[in-house]
Amino acid sequence: MSETTNNAAAKTIVESWGLLTHDPHHYIPLPSPHEAPALLAAGRPGIAYGMGRSYGDVCLNPGGTLWAARPLNRFISFDEETGVLHCEAGVLLREIQRHFVPRGWMLPVTPGTQIVTVGGAIANDIHGKSHHAVGSFGHHVRGIRLARTDGQVLDIAPEGEHAQLFAATVGGMGLTGVMLSAALQMRRVNGPWLEAENVPFGSLDEFFDINDATAQGNWPYTVSWIDCLAWKTGTRGIYMRGRHAPDGASGKKPGSLQLAVPLTPPMSLINNLSLRAFNMAYYWLQRQKTGTSIVHYEPFFYPLDNVHEWNRIYGPRGFYQYQSVVPMANGREAVREMFKAIGRAGQGSFLAVLKTMGDMPAAGMLSFPMGGVTLALDFPERGERTRTLFERLDAIVREAGGRIYLAKDARWPRPLFEAAYPRLNEFLPHRDPGISSALSRRLLGS
Repeated sequence: MSETTNNAAAKTIVESWGLLTHDPHHYIPLPSPHEAPALLAAGRPGIAYGMGRSYGDVCLNPGGTLWAARPLNRFISFDEETGVLHCEAGVLLREIQRHFVPRGWMLPVTPGTQIVTVGGAIANDIHGKSHHAVGSFGHHVRGIRLARTDGQVLDIAPEGEHAQLFAATVGGMGLTGVMLSAALQMRRVNGPWLEAENVPFGSLDEFFDINDATAQGNWPYTVSWIDCLAWKTGTRGIYMRGRHAPDGASGKKPGSLQLAVPLTPPMSLINNLSLRAFNMAYYWLQRQKTGTSIVHYEPFFYPLDNVHEWNRIYGPRGFYQYQSVVPMANGREAVREMFKAIGRAGQGSFLAVLKTMGDMPAAGMLSFPMGGVTLALDFPERGERTRTLFERLDAIVREAGGRIYLAKDARWPRPLFEAAYPRLNEFLPHRDPGISSALSRRLLGS
């Protein structure tokens, strides 16, 4: 969020992580769960806003209202026997992890950053390196307190009277109401240490072979970095897998050094020359780490969290993240075709992440995860060149029976969205008519 305020209009400039737009919003903090319902009912249509770490427009409402949920940042209770944590929706995943890991508990699912709120994690039904083992964040939510703009406050859960509203809220892009608090199931761990292993690969076929072999072992966390510029000679990369270290294990504690990108450069620092140099250096650096080591969970799960405002490197026009998932039956060929399209377009991504997802049924009606292969890539905004590439990637994903992650999206066409999310009509009756966002107007018309 920008600190610049348009005083005449009493609006605040707010951005999402992709920095593609810089629009004024009515920014209204929600000071407590008790005061929030009246604020929702008294204003114009709005959307809840946490940390703004979504890349696209799911958390934006240009010219309209944002209800800032971050002040709802208190722990309510924790059951040491069951591992169920009750907390307000503005609590950060980082706050949960740092408080409870030393006590022997950890969130079962986190994304590539822990600087997101619990409410944002549920609304986007986030997934992480553990999806193949334990599913998405929504699978571990035991209950939600939801405020609707008509003044109702409902306690919803996976079973019971409001089970359908719960399924609409998980992954529902914040469109069913504003979450005030949630009950989360934590998992027991021995401590902060993971046994991690890097395995280099030189082709997509080799990636899938390593992935199949990994599935036979006890590796609940897997992800791969891939060099998408090497598509002509074989898509090389590093397969990274992890599991909780045994009790008593320890390693090197993460340093306290915090890096930052202090300002937005006049143009994107991501180009073919810098990408080629970065990808080569990263590949050989990680290749030298081949083998097993004991690592702290933070650098393993959240490698970029110590580089503050890293999104600024893409320049003033911002960037897109394009994340898709396609069924396993079509995954190998679809990913191969996507890399060919990216290479032929003369574009690339230094954050190219490839992994497989498990077959667990989705937690929410509009949840992104499904069994298959997911590929996430970052691209600077370059106008028509970028849009042309995305149209080709869209076609590959559509033909493979896949879909795009709405938390990362800022431009997907409505017909593709409607075709890719088959439970959309089931979701629509649960929308709160007083909730609206840039994404909902783009994909749902209101």
